[in-house]
Amino acid sequence: QVQLVESGGGLVQAGGSLRLSCAASGFTFGNYYMNWVRQSPGKGLEWIAGISSSGGSLLYVDSVKGRFTISRDNAMNTMYLQMNSLNPEDSAVYYCTKGAGSNWRDALDAWGQGILVTVSS
Repeated sequence: QVQLVESGGGLVQAGGSLRLSCAASGFTFGNYYMNWVRQSPGKGLEWIAGISSSGGSLLYVDSVKGRFTISRDNAMNTMYLQMNSLNPEDSAVYYCTKGAGSNWRDALDAWGQGILVTVSS
């Protein structure tokens, strides 16, 4: 079955960097649009970045543009989120999510368990 496993989270000081990884299995990774979604304490889910199946098209929410970079390695069935210039508002549980198809508009049909990122001021 589809499995998405995040890693790389933790505690970092404001201004620091982290790289999240998402190891995918159970489906043909290179055929699907992938996303990162986060949920801050007491807030709803927020989509923050998406990447096309080939990796050639990237989308970001305005709040992370210029600071976060989404990427993927289809040979390794892995997606990444490089997060730089982190601030306390970036503290959240980050989820790796799979699109139902290859289009950014497709619904999200699989989620990882989530990984906590905490940014201290």
